[in-house]
Amino acid sequence: MKVCVWGKWEQASTLTDKIRLVLEELGLTDFVIVETTNDSSIKEELNITEQSALIIEEESINFKDMIFEWLIPEPEELKSMFISIIWWGSAWWCGSKDENGSCGTWCSC
Repeated sequence: MKVCVWGKWEQASTLTDKIRLVLEELGLTDFVIVETTNDSSIKEELNITEQSALIIEEESINFKDMIFEWLIPEPEELKSMFISIIWWGSAWWCGSKDENGSCGTWCSC
């Protein structure tokens, strides 16, 4: 999965830094690539009207969409967003209980 921050001002840099910190906390730095861009074709494709914008792209399912623009969410909001996007409806991390009979952190087995 790729997260792209579109913009060229300090706000885009701040958002990128927050995203990287949240992904590190969630242990997703090996799974999610974070990039910044000012590419006008992306702006036009996704109809971005304000800076900065957060874009999620998943090439394996041919998905790219702007999630939000103009604001910088708090870290807890970003965490919730990533958890819901990555783990929602997925069971690839689940299915086995540990030695105490407990499921994984995001699992409901």
